[in-house]
Amino acid sequence: MRQGAIVAGVVAATVLALPGAAWAHGVGGSSETVGGFVWLGTKHMLAGWDHLLFVGGILLLAGEMRRAAKLISLFALGHSVTLFTATVADWHVNPVLVDIVVALSLVFVGVVGLRGRPKNWAWFAAAVLAFGLVHGLGLATRLQEVGLPSDGLIPRVLAFNLGVEIGQLIAVVAMFMIGDVLRHYLPRLRDVRLSHGTLIVAGVIAAAVLVISSGPDAWRPVQAASDPESSCEVRNRTETFPGGGGHPMKSFFEPGETVPATSFGHVIGDGYVIVTYRPDLPADQLAQVRGFVNDPAVGRVVGGSATDQTEAVKAVHAYRTVACDTVDVEAVREFTREWFADPRSKPIE
Repeated sequence: MRQGAIVAGVVAATVLALPGAAWAHGVGGSSETVGGFVWLGTKHMLAGWDHLLFVGGILLLAGEMRRAAKLISLFALGHSVTLFTATVADWHVNPVLVDIVVALSLVFVGVVGLRGRPKNWAWFAAAVLAFGLVHGLGLATRLQEVGLPSDGLIPRVLAFNLGVEIGQLIAVVAMFMIGDVLRHYLPRLRDVRLSHGTLIVAGVIAAAVLVISSGPDAWRPVQAASDPESSCEVRNRTETFPGGGGHPMKSFFEPGETVPATSFGHVIGDGYVIVTYRPDLPADQLAQVRGFVNDPAVGRVVGGSATDQTEAVKAVHAYRTVACDTVDVEAVREFTREWFADPRSKPIE
C-alpha cells in the first residue's frame, strides 16, 4: 500500500490550496436523460476531493486489497442508501453541516492511521459505513438542487448513483496506477505518517473554513422546508430569467414599473435572491415585500412584480424557490438567510 500513501499525500497536499467553491458536494450542471445523470454522478465523484481523500485513507489503512475492497464496499453501500432514500423522500439536510462532517471524516481516518492499523476491524468498518451514510446525505441534497423531474425520478437517482460508483472505481484504479509510478520518484512520500498527518491537516482546515465562512447558520440541521401550517412551499427552481443584462439600477420595482428581466438573470448568477410578487397585492402586504427587499441588512436581494404569477410572493436563488400563497416575509427571510449561509452563494471574485 505504499502507492496509496503516496497518492493520499499528494492529493491531500493539493486540496489545501483549493478555493471554498470547490467543496466536493457541489453537483454542477443539469441533465435531462438517464444517461446524463450517470455522467453527472461520475463527474461529481472525480471532482470530489473529500470523497477521494476518504477513500484514499481507507486504502492506506487497509493494507491489503481484499480488506480494502470490503471497506470501500461498505462506504459505497452507506452513501447509496442515503442518496436514494433522502432524494426520493425529499429530505433537505443542511449541506454545509454535511460538508463539515465529511471534512472531519478525513481527520478521523488520519488519526486512526497515526495510531496504527486497528486490531479489531469491526468498529472501523462500522465507522466507514456511518461516514458513507453522511456522504450520501450530502450527495442527495446537492442532487435535489440540480433539479429532478417528477417523472422518472427513481431511474435518474439510480443512474446518478451508478455514475458515482463508476467515478469511485476509476479513482481507486488511478490511485494505484499513479502511486506505482510516483513511488520510484518521490521516496519521501513512502512515509505513511506524512500521508496520515496531511489528511488530518486537510480535514481540519476544510472544516474550519466552512464554519468560519458560514457562521451560526452552519449548525442549522435542516434547510428551510415546507411547514404544514404555512402557505409557503420550498422546491427546486423551475423559474428562468433571460441573461445578457447588467446589475439593475435599483433593488425594488413597484407595480407598473418595467422589471429588468435580463438584469435579474444576470444577478442570480452572482448569488442574488430574486423576489417576485403579484402586482395586485394590498398596500400593506406590498409594503412588507418592499421593506424586505430594500432592507440593507438582508443582503443581495432584488424584487419586482410578475403579472403571470399566481402566488402572492416568491423568492428564487440559483437552485431553489420558496413560493407563498400569502405574503410571509419571515419565510422568505429564512429562505434567504439559508442561501446566504451556503458557500455557493458567494460571488466569484
